[in-house]
Amino acid sequence: MRQKNPALQLFNDLWADFRDPDFIWQVVALAVTLGTAWLVASWWMRRHQEGAGRLSDASSRLVFPLTGMVLVGVAILIVQNFVHVNLLKLAMPLLGSMALVRSVVFVLRQAFPSATWLTAWEKIIAAVVWSWLALYITDLAPYVVDALEQVQFAVGKQKVDLWMILHGLITVFLTVVLALWVAGLIEARLMRLDTLDSSLRIVGIRVAKALLTVVAIVASLSLVGIDMTALSVFTGALGVGLGFGLQKIASNYVSGFIILLDRSIRIGNIIQVGADVGQVTQITTRYTVLKHPGGSEFIVPNETLIGTTVQNQSYSDSRVRLATTVGVAYDSDLDRVAQLMAATAAAHPRVLAEPAPKVSLTQFADSSIHLELGFWIGDPEEGKGNVLSDINFALWRAFKENGISIPFPQREVRLIGNTSAAG
Repeated sequence: MRQKNPALQLFNDLWADFRDPDFIWQVVALAVTLGTAWLVASWWMRRHQEGAGRLSDASSRLVFPLTGMVLVGVAILIVQNFVHVNLLKLAMPLLGSMALVRSVVFVLRQAFPSATWLTAWEKIIAAVVWSWLALYITDLAPYVVDALEQVQFAVGKQKVDLWMILHGLITVFLTVVLALWVAGLIEARLMRLDTLDSSLRIVGIRVAKALLTVVAIVASLSLVGIDMTALSVFTGALGVGLGFGLQKIASNYVSGFIILLDRSIRIGNIIQVGADVGQVTQITTRYTVLKHPGGSEFIVPNETLIGTTVQNQSYSDSRVRLATTVGVAYDSDLDRVAQLMAATAAAHPRVLAEPAPKVSLTQFADSSIHLELGFWIGDPEEGKGNVLSDINFALWRAFKENGISIPFPQREVRLIGNTSAAG
């Protein structure tokens, strides 16, 4: 025969105390302890409202229930010599449940900082915890567990029931959330390491999240009592099927880790893949994002970056040479024109002084002499076409001010014979 639940006995004693005139003193003691806990929590939040960090946020959420539990425990020791304290004893698990709910929600928010569904989940988690506490107090929890254990089915050689599944889901959920929270702590720590390359930091963060998640799932299933060897055949067959169907995706993921580890392509580099040119703004485990100066973005699979030739304009040196060609008349003073062109390029704020702009004679054309102005910039991510445009405008103005003409092709037409019209 099942023994009587102490929690149910507490509930019955509380009901008996409710009819006792001294019950008012229990209410007063509980009100004083909760009021004091609220004042302590308010003072704590005002003192730490400007504090940053996860520990400060966690303490602000837990200070009320934990302080309330301590004060209620002290009140029980003092008041139990004079009146019954069943109401205070009931308050202890309720405050503990509140601390548990707030702790779980805090860990969820740290693991998923951008999730908007946590507001609704906080209420759901609170409802689940309080409902289970109500079942425990009313001595119905063992009957519910027994009913769930009666519904059984087999997965291979493993016998599974509804209680094991529910218990497993909750355990996996909690352990995975805890693992993601720890991964978040590792991420915050790695992101503060300025001495470590950004690519290595990204690799460390992703590897930590993957390993912690796998370990959490395996450990939680083992804690529930599920034999992992029972799932080996299923997972093996699933792995083979996924291996054939996801070859490209797997190749992209492996290529992504190779890119991040060997650092041949880094965030901020200007690269060209085929006809696509842009600045690397994001490197994920599956693809790399290139942003064109015109605003468009190219999503390039990582396998493409590994298997084809990539022109990295800022692999070891961010400097890039640009050139523009202009034609001048044959009777121009070429030395003066060259000096004027070099000075015009050197006056631009983005043109580097070293190497200095240089003018080369490239061609004796039909109507003009072609001169090429070459210069270097150190910030190609800011755009190259705008610099060329500025230099060309400046050359046009400088040539006009100094009387240097830019000839254009001309054709002379001669008419031979009598040009008069027939009468």
